Parts: sequence; structure tokens; C-alpha cells
Amino acid sequence: MSQADRLLPAAAPATPLPWKRGVAWLLLLGPLFFLSYGFANHAAAARASVPSFFYGWERHIPFLPWTILPYWSIDLLYGFSFLCCRTPRETDRHALRLLTTQLIAVACFLAFPLRFAFVRPATDGLFGALFASLAAFDLPFNQAPSLHIALLVLIWVQFARLRTHWFWQLVIHGWALLIGLSVLTTWQHHFIDIPTGAMLGLFCLWLWPDEGGTPLRRSGQRSARRMRLALAYALGALLALALAISVRALAAPLGWLALSLAIVAWNYAHAGAAGFQKHDGRRLLAVTWLLAPHVLGAWLNARLWTRRRPQPDPITGDVWLGRLPSAAELRASPFAALCDLCAELPAPRGPWAYAGHAWLDLVAPDADQLLAAARSIESLRSHGPVLVACALGYSRSAAAVATWLCLSGRCPDMDSALALLAERRPTVVINAALRERLREVEQQLLKGERHV
Repeated sequence: MSQADRLLPAAAPATPLPWKRGVAWLLLLGPLFFLSYGFANHAAAARASVPSFFYGWERHIPFLPWTILPYWSIDLLYGFSFLCCRTPRETDRHALRLLTTQLIAVACFLAFPLRFAFVRPATDGLFGALFASLAAFDLPFNQAPSLHIALLVLIWVQFARLRTHWFWQLVIHGWALLIGLSVLTTWQHHFIDIPTGAMLGLFCLWLWPDEGGTPLRRSGQRSARRMRLALAYALGALLALALAISVRALAAPLGWLALSLAIVAWNYAHAGAAGFQKHDGRRLLAVTWLLAPHVLGAWLNARLWTRRRPQPDPITGDVWLGRLPSAAELRASPFAALCDLCAELPAPRGPWAYAGHAWLDLVAPDADQLLAAARSIESLRSHGPVLVACALGYSRSAAAVATWLCLSGRCPDMDSALALLAERRPTVVINAALRERLREVEQQLLKGERHV
């Protein structure tokens, strides 16, 4: 071995795939699937009358016998999806998603069974044999949410994360789309089963995320304020759900809205800001789709409240305060860094320096959170002018800037900091709870040296 070779770092040993763990999970999930799914099917068949839910235009969907091939292929991909898992944690998370999806879907099938309304045309040959084997197990029930689609979402995510050539990525996405369409062209499902199934798969991705903990864990201190906001969102979810049931033409979008508001209610009541799954300004795939209706509403609300004063305001020479901008707005600005303090909106992407502290809207952060944000502001100043932002730029971000003004010694006390904020940005709103937190910050600063 040459001297140069000895100086090179040793290659990290390859980590073996946890395939044995995957096989163990399959031995549990496989029998459970057939037993629970079959039980729900026969329970629906035993009922005197099972309703159907479909739109008139679905009668024009063609029956394509050959699409039974991609339809059946999901069984094979189900097993192979465990080979996409690189660590035991990934394997367990994937298995928990599959298990949770199955349990929720079967519970729905038992609670409100639906029946496929059309009679499938007779088919012979290979395709006919595949349809016959399907009919031997799968009765025309177990419709919404489509377990086929829910599982497809989870399996698709596993295969899509593989680092492969673009051609194989194209094959993965193309085949997944074909599987999704096949539930219609094999006359196995009605349209409403597809969005409900997709939402179920995404919900389980949110419940068992790749990054961070599960939103089943409680985060932060419960307060009367948080519980009131949770109740408001929960009532909104119930109203949207009632409308979805009543207005069949809008069942899918209203059901999506109901699920989105229910998740936000859960975050306020239990999971906290962690439930929004925002990491380094980006949101995970599942929460991006699940909370899209809420994000749209929050964005429109922010734009309406700030329409008369959309621009940020300078607080000091290089620290500004404003609403969370779009990427285009930030590119056109002089800011080199962004300190983002909201959980409900994704941050704009770009080359600027970034620090994020995901805080719930309308809930006062605690003193330690305010001090952490203030230190981030000071750190970002080394890159150039800093924009400190939340959805409106009125409360959360204002409190962080007030903390930074005191922490850095630019203001002698919190009253001076708040007076400066009111002078530079008159729209700032510091309610009683937030003012109390700022007093706690001031007391902590009085006990120790001011430093950043």
C-alpha cells in the first residue's frame, strides 16, 4: 500500500439491508390483510342492502381487460417494497404505515360499506383467468376508501426514493400511474374511492413520517388558547364533512378540506407545531398534500390582512420585519437571509441563508423559544440584511425581533423594544399572552448577561 493510499479515509462498510425484518413484517401483514379484508367483504355481503356512490359520467369509463395486469402487480410490489428500506427504522415505519392503512380501511368498510354498481363484461383468456381469480376473493364491496390506492401511495413512495437512472424513475412513476388508473378500467372501483384512498395513504405517511416523531406524541404545553383554536378547527372540519355528505358533487374536495382542518385541530390540541412537519422550511410530502386546503386558506388570509401594507419595515439597519414572502418577492428584495417563524406556511426556496422556528399561529411561544429565535436573527446578520417573518409579520415575528433588540443590547428594556417596533411597524400586535412571555424573557435577561 502506498503512502497516499494510507492517507485516504477508509470506506464506510456497506450496511446490509434489513430484509429479514421485512420478511417478518410480511408474515404478519399478509395473513392479516386476507383475513380482515375478507371479513369486511363478507360482512357487507350479509347486509340486506348496500348503497353505491358514483357519478353519471363514470358509465363512460371504458372497460380495459388488459389493465388487470397492472392491477394485480401491486401484490408483487407490496412485498418488494420492503427491499427499498435501508434501515430497521425505515422498515418499521413502512410496515406501520401499511398496517395502519389496512386497519383504518377495514374499519371504514365495516362502518359504511359501499357496492360497485356496474356489471363487469365477461372476459376470456389470460385476462379472464385473472379476473376470475380476483372474483373468487374480492366481492364487489370494500369500495371507499380504496385500499388499493392507499397501498399504492405507500408503495409508490418507497420505490420513488430509490436512487436510480432517470429512465427507471420514469418507469416507476409511469407504472404507478397505470396501477392507479386500473382500478377504474378494471371496473373495480368508482371514482370517489380514488381520492379517499389517496388521502388515507397520505394520512398514514403523515402519521408515521420518515423524519421526526409521530404526531401521536404530545408536544408543547396545552393551554386554554390552544384548545379553543383546536375546537374551532374541529368544528370547521365537522361542517366541511357534513357538506361533503350532503353535496355529493363536491364530496371529494369538501372531504379533503375536512381532513385538512381535522389535522390542524389535532396539531393545536395535541401534536403542536411538530404536527405540521416543517423541516428547514420544507414540508414532508404527505403534509404538503393533506394540508393544502388549509395552507391556501392561511396564505389568502395573510394576503388579505396585509394587502394595505405588504412591504416589510426596517427595524434597524439590517433587520427587517414583515410577512412571509414568496420566492419571487424575496429574490427581488435586498435580503440575504430569512428568519421564518411560522409553522403553517412553507418557506420560499432560494439561495438565501435560512433559519426556521416553527411556531403555532395565535399561540404565544415560550421564553426559551423567543431567545432561540433572537440568537438565530443575530447569527443570520453575518450574511447581510435579515427579514424576520411570520404569516403576517404582526405578532410572532415581532416578538422575536423585540427579544433580539433586548438580547443584543440595542434596547435597554422590553418597553423600549416594543415602542420601537410600534414606531417602525405600526401594524404590530402584541396581545396579553405574548406580552407576558416577553416579560419572562426580560426577567431572564436581567438575571444573566446579555449575549448572543
